Amino acid sequence: MAKINLLPWRQEYREQKQKEFTNLAVVVVLAAAGATFGWMKTVDGQIDNQNARNARLQNEIRVLDKQVAEIKDLKKRKQELLDRMRVIQELQGNRPLAVRYFDELVRAAPEGLWLTNVKRVRNKLEIEGIAESNPRISSLMRNLDQSEWYTNSDLDEITANPEFGEQAMKFKLNTSLVGRKIEEDAQKKGAGKAKGAK
Repeated sequence: MAKINLLPWRQEYREQKQKEFTNLAVVVVLAAAGATFGWMKTVDGQIDNQNARNARLQNEIRVLDKQVAEIKDLKKRKQELLDRMRVIQELQGNRPLAVRYFDELVRAAPEGLWLTNVKRVRNKLEIEGIAESNPRISSLMRNLDQSEWYTNSDLDEITANPEFGEQAMKFKLNTSLVGRKIEEDAQKKGAGKAKGAK
């Protein structure tokens, strides 16, 4: 029987398998490195894309914030203008009322009574004066309460004032103003009649 030495063939086969394994390992490492590199590039691209979108959103937010600030400023200016218009309308509407208040006050004051100070505080009128006697003050208060422009007259203080006579009295009283309500009611009635006439 012939003897065949298989050692060189086995050695060669082993070396070939070793080369194939090494080549395969290199290919796997290269593939893994390529996949990792590709994945990192993809992630970097997505991050850059998201950063660009964020920057665009930030710019849009800044533009919108600017517009919101402008709108707030416009609303504030609008409110200021409306307040000014309301004050002007009130002043124009109240202009004839002052004349009516004074006219009615003069009509309510009886003879023998002098007014020294008249002061308006909101919807109240503070009246100071000198009267020849107590009945003159009572008459003034009664006349004011019967007027369409005044109500709730209240005597605040009264003192003797002999400089103007034996029974002369210095007085201070308060009365409420109601003329504005009457004026507004009259204007509403007038507007209602005008609408009815149409």
